[in-house]
Amino acid sequence: MAKKIRIGTRDSELALWQANTVQKKLENYGYQSELLPVKSTGDIILDKPLYELGITGVFTKTLDIAMLNNDIDIAVHSMKDVPTILPHGIVEAAVLERANVNDILVHKGVEFLDDKGTIATGSLRRKAQWLHKFPTHNVVDLRGNVNTRMQKLADSDWNGAIFAAAGLERINLKPENYINLDWMVPAPAQGAMLVVAKETDEYCKEALRHLNHSSTEICVHVEREFLRELEGGCTAPIGALAKIHNGIIDFTGVLHSLNGTQKIEVHKEIKVAERLNFGKNCAQEILNNGGRALMKEIKEIMK
Repeated sequence: MAKKIRIGTRDSELALWQANTVQKKLENYGYQSELLPVKSTGDIILDKPLYELGITGVFTKTLDIAMLNNDIDIAVHSMKDVPTILPHGIVEAAVLERANVNDILVHKGVEFLDDKGTIATGSLRRKAQWLHKFPTHNVVDLRGNVNTRMQKLADSDWNGAIFAAAGLERINLKPENYINLDWMVPAPAQGAMLVVAKETDEYCKEALRHLNHSSTEICVHVEREFLRELEGGCTAPIGALAKIHNGIIDFTGVLHSLNGTQKIEVHKEIKVAERLNFGKNCAQEILNNGGRALMKEIKEIMK
């Protein structure tokens, strides 16, 4: 029997854009739905760095609880915010086609790049990669939704702040004064949207199958498998990017120390048909090449 699908989402402009995108796609296939916005812990507590909030699922936990309580039927997330292990009873139902994977620097002039400057980001990964390339710079914490962070940058004396290009592009907030950071390895699943549903909800899972983008799903699963094996979550500077060309997965993964001085990188290719455990094996190469000791050091510092 047809039912109206209740779509849970965070209430930021970007999250609502994502949820509306899913709603429109469902309507194109003849499904009725409604949006139910909620605030997550990660949106409410803005005076602490992300890694101090217990991290895992800080942006998704509220929606997980709402789904398990049967208050919503599906939830739409930026996939890079989603823990690599979902709560019991909740499953991935669709990975939408990926947008721009890159990070960008929104700046107030680039003269500082060759000297000293202050950059803002709430991401350990972005901070570590920036300091690896620009060790004389200062990196400060920046929290809040995309709109809030852009305003904080405008109101500050910082030289710039780092954002995911996809987020700014989706809500037409990408300014003219930016630099594409194509040297920065993005977060696993950056630029991808994930829709989750209850494992027992066959109606919603069937509806969402129409929205799944196969090649994006393959790539982000390799990246998230790499992340899970490194046991990073959001608490370590881990980057990963998989791309498919002519049936070949091209993968780059990187682990940095928190201050950016150490960098361990892996770059491998494999046929799509042979991808089983590919992300895990790439992570093992990192761990065996000094990553195990570095992860132990990071966990000690983060305690």
